[in-house]
Amino acid sequence: MKKVLIITYYWLPSGGAGVQRWVKFAKYLREFGWEPVIYTPENPEYPSLDHSFMNDIPGDVEIVKTPIWEPFDIYRSLFGKKGQTINAGFISEDKEKGWKDKLSVWIRGNFLIPDPRKFWVLPSVKFLRNYLKENPVDAMITTGPPHSMHLIGMKLKRYFPDLKWVTDFRDPWTNIDFYKDLHLMKWADNKHHRLEKQVVQNADAITVVSTGMQEEFQLMQPKALHIIPNGYDEDDVKIVQPPLDKHFTISHIGTLNSARNPVVIWKALKYLCAENESFNKDLRIQLIGKVDFSVLESVKKYGLKKQLIKTEYLTHDEAVRKQQSSQVLLLLINRSANAKGILTGKFFEYLASKRPVLGVGPLDGDAARVLYETKSGQMVDFDDLAAAKKAITDYYELYQKNELILETGSVDHYSRRNLTKELSVLLNQMTTHE
Repeated sequence: MKKVLIITYYWLPSGGAGVQRWVKFAKYLREFGWEPVIYTPENPEYPSLDHSFMNDIPGDVEIVKTPIWEPFDIYRSLFGKKGQTINAGFISEDKEKGWKDKLSVWIRGNFLIPDPRKFWVLPSVKFLRNYLKENPVDAMITTGPPHSMHLIGMKLKRYFPDLKWVTDFRDPWTNIDFYKDLHLMKWADNKHHRLEKQVVQNADAITVVSTGMQEEFQLMQPKALHIIPNGYDEDDVKIVQPPLDKHFTISHIGTLNSARNPVVIWKALKYLCAENESFNKDLRIQLIGKVDFSVLESVKKYGLKKQLIKTEYLTHDEAVRKQQSSQVLLLLINRSANAKGILTGKFFEYLASKRPVLGVGPLDGDAARVLYETKSGQMVDFDDLAAAKKAITDYYELYQKNELILETGSVDHYSRRNLTKELSVLLNQMTTHE
């Protein structure tokens, strides 16, 4: 069986979406003739923990760990945040960002390039050089963010030029939604772009999660570029279908930052509550996961605080049950330059739950295309209040008749097993010698 080294910052027992893609690939790779070897930090800084996936990985899979030093303790000490976890994606649960927060973001963007995990690059290269001499593998994969993982791969490639290297971008680098919030000086912006281009052009193949990202990375002229989207694991959704909520629940599950704040939905709900007393009584808004303060302020502004149910975090199994019991699932695309190419892992679990999905985002984006392709819901534009009101009203009327049932098209293509098969085909093509 061939071996593939997977270099990833996020690994068990990390919670959140960042860990799931490669845990699921590792779960199924053996079925397709590849033995995964995981390289990950010994003492990482995870925003949340979730032990739901511990049984996904066979106990005899080799997991190699080395210590990492991260600057977060210094950050917490300097900025009075001792004991606090570091949220991903610039989620702020504080009312207002002070000068200390703004300074820390500026330092992060301009001096911790590409990210605060940069200090693990050189120790990892030193360790893996020796490890790979004694434990050769057939291919190497780096996955980001954090994009420091790709720098490990790029440096190792110089020492092992015949080792095939796949660079996996779960999210963009310089086109990620919060890139503009880093307040980069010109030299720092240039360095980010230069490193990104070097990674893309030196890798033997690039994998991305959407058509939009494919178009973006194609401009950097990679040697090979493939779309392997996120997906859902059939094992995770085989849970017995829970009863639907009695209330008209509109649920969002996952991180909700300011760039995803669906003001058009809050406005629509405000008007519908004012126009229809039954709707006002039946409505419940479930926000499960980390929520930026600006989002909660919008909910309050539009008079929806009484209908709000906020849950800080659920394990993956619990989150799946919430998806399956909700009347409507809210899919929110970042209002950002890369909006058309965003396809999150959570989106595909929404599809597998077979509950109606109401999306807010570009009508010509990848998420809208998959929604209509699978007949799983509808997308409304960021500012289309009339469309938002109509979509919610239509769903509510079906709910009142107990007819809010979804007849979806096939979503099998997006199962983790099938996607792992695609990955194995790519690895086989790269490592087959003429």
